[in-house]
Amino acid sequence: MNIILIFRVKKKRIKKRRLKNKKKMIYNLINKGFDLNVLFLNKILNDAPEPWQIGFQDSAAPGFTGIVELHNTLFFYIVIICISVFWILGTITYTYSYNKNPIAHKYLNHGKNVPFQKHQWYWSFEYSDYVTESGDPIEFDSYMIPESDLELGQFRLLDVDNRVVVPVDTHIRLIVTDVIHDYAIPSLGLKIDACPGRLNQVSLLTERTGVFYGQCSEICGVYHGFMPTAIEAVSVENYLSFLDSL
Repeated sequence: MNIILIFRVKKKRIKKRRLKNKKKMIYNLINKGFDLNVLFLNKILNDAPEPWQIGFQDSAAPGFTGIVELHNTLFFYIVIICISVFWILGTITYTYSYNKNPIAHKYLNHGKNVPFQKHQWYWSFEYSDYVTESGDPIEFDSYMIPESDLELGQFRLLDVDNRVVVPVDTHIRLIVTDVIHDYAIPSLGLKIDACPGRLNQVSLLTERTGVFYGQCSEICGVYHGFMPTAIEAVSVENYLSFLDSL
C-alpha cells in the first residue's frame, strides 16, 4: 500500500509540473506576440523608410494619396511606352544589322550631270555632258525676269529668262560651287549649299513633267530675294529638242 501511495503522489506532482510548464509556455508566447504586435504597430505609425524599400510609404494625407494614384496611372502608360521603344530598337537592330546589310548604300550612277555656279545675284548652269558644234560646253546664265517684262501667266519674283531643262525619270546630278548661297526647290525636295572652294552635289529625279520654282535659301546680301530659279521637267524627246536648239 505504501508503494502504491507514493507512486500516486509522484504522478500527481508530475502532472502539476507539466501543467505549470504549459501555462508558462502559453504566457511566454502571449508576451512575445504582444511585443511583436507593438513593434509592428510602431513601424506602421512611424512610417519610417526601410532598407531596400520599393514604392511609396502608406499615405496619411489626401494630397499624397493623389500623388500615389497619379504615379500608378502614369506608370501603366510608361511601361507600355518602354516596351514599345525597346521592341522597336530591337527590331531595327536585328533587321538592319551589319551581317544582314553589309552595304548600306551603293553609289548611284547618274544619267546626266548639271554643274552650276551661284553669283551675286544670279545663277550659271552648264550641261557638262554635251558640247556645242564648236566644242564648247553648253552653258548659260539665269536671271530673274523684271516685273516690267513679265508676260501673262508668269510669276513675279519667280520666273527666270532661262530655265534648267531636265528629262523626267532620269537621275540627274547637280554640282554646285562658288559664292555662299543655297539652291532650294521645295517641290523637288531640293536644297543644297554652295561654298567657295568646295564642290557640293545632290541627286535629282523628277517623276512628272512641269515647272518647279525655287529661290536662294541663304541670306546672301541685298538682292537675296531677287535671284529665283526654275527647273522644267520634260519628256526625253523634248529634252533632246531643247539641246538641239542651244
